[in-house]
Amino acid sequence: MIDSDFAGFHDRAERWVRAQLPPKWLAAIESGDDGYQPEPDDPAVREWFGALAARGWTVPYWPREYGGAGLDHDHTAVVRAVLTRYRAELPGQYFVPVTLVGPGIMNWGSDEQRARYLPGIASGADMWCQLFSEPGAGSDLAGLSTRAEPTGDGQWIVHGQKVWSSFADRSRYGLLLARTDPDRPKNAGITCFLVDMRSPGVTTRPLRQLTGGSHFCEVFLDGVVIPDDARLGPVHEGWRVALSTLNAERSGLSGGSEVSGVALAPVLELARSSQRWREESIRDRLAGLYTTERALELTNLRLRAQARQSGPDAKGSITKLVQSELAQRIAEIGFELAGPGAAYWGQDAVAPAEDAAPMSPHAHALLDSRRLTIAGGTSEIQRNIIGERVLGLDREPDPDRGRPWRELRHG
Repeated sequence: MIDSDFAGFHDRAERWVRAQLPPKWLAAIESGDDGYQPEPDDPAVREWFGALAARGWTVPYWPREYGGAGLDHDHTAVVRAVLTRYRAELPGQYFVPVTLVGPGIMNWGSDEQRARYLPGIASGADMWCQLFSEPGAGSDLAGLSTRAEPTGDGQWIVHGQKVWSSFADRSRYGLLLARTDPDRPKNAGITCFLVDMRSPGVTTRPLRQLTGGSHFCEVFLDGVVIPDDARLGPVHEGWRVALSTLNAERSGLSGGSEVSGVALAPVLELARSSQRWREESIRDRLAGLYTTERALELTNLRLRAQARQSGPDAKGSITKLVQSELAQRIAEIGFELAGPGAAYWGQDAVAPAEDAAPMSPHAHALLDSRRLTIAGGTSEIQRNIIGERVLGLDREPDPDRGRPWRELRHG
């Protein structure tokens, strides 16, 4: 569906969204109710997401045969702008399958793997988790120790543990990194697999977080059998697969403030309604946040235009770093502007998520924002990537570079 008349395309897209959205949802958007959250079990909400998937707009730039709409980048941007305006995209838990796993399978998967897995991602029918980080391999992901050993009959046996895997307890599949040759350097000898989370030997345990929620999980893999046709990419080339998905993750985590769930607009409105904007120090901080967000938006537009030619690259670390730290600053001033009531977790408090403790939305935003400078690579790691891969500065000395993983100190 290619249309050179972008204004006309935008109008048609908006009319379709307005016609399909549940009335209560649409009314909340039009009234400016930023606190409205559609109930995921509401039949009308499920019907909306079904219509969105049927139109191919969950992943509008994917080919039609894989569940997308076959749109180019410009028309995709129009669709996303309309969906963002109505807060009508797939819920946040679909970030991993849509932004990370799907492009990984598209780039590295066989025709059979694309046909098998991508339609379920596009429709939202299949939840996926990322099985990368480990208790002893977080920022140093290449140091992972989960092992996958070939059986000689077209299968692999996996033993190990993963952690910080979002929604693993609700996922149908997982994207797994495992070491397949410990005698190679740590960045080599790693292979990527597509794991059925219902396989015998897979155990998931939710982890309670600072907010009281528990969407992070630890995952144990005890003798899990994976067929070789579930391997993604060549044997021992999993690090290359991982880098492509990590770059996509950083790009996906580097939109405007609304991407993090800590939007600036409600904080600006709170400053007006509370009259705190009259304070010079508050105005100065808000102006700095607004300026940073606008610069971030323009930088993202430029990087997306470049990505049309070359795909995601290390520059996504710049915007990911800025966005995550910006969100924390927004959450901090929002909590401050809300006053003493923001810290009150009494009977009138509400749970911001189904598995979270009751608290004010400002308290939840403040606590939840702490994870943003960790997820997708810590701010320290992002600064190293920017210095080495974007600015071309000398790499930090690494005495273990080139040594076999087996000889390194682990844990």
